[in-house]
Amino acid sequence: MATPERGRVEAAVRDDVEQLGDLAGVEPSLSEMAYRLAREIDAGGGEEGRLLPQLNRELRQTLAQLLEGRATDDDDDDLGDLASPE
Repeated sequence: MATPERGRVEAAVRDDVEQLGDLAGVEPSLSEMAYRLAREIDAGGGEEGRLLPQLNRELRQTLAQLLEGRATDDDDDDLGDLASPE
């Protein structure tokens, strides 16, 4: 939910990051970058909205990078090779 001091995009990004649980390594920095980008998007994108496409790309890339490290951790369940006949 958006709060008066936070726009809808920033609130959604914060909710998404919160669902990741504890942050490690560079994840806190990436999260702060994502919050800032979301805040700029909520503020209208600067230069009369001309920066919105660039801000959106950067936010998507930052969130993808944040999730990238998580994908390898999720596969580390020792069952990934269950289908192997070995």
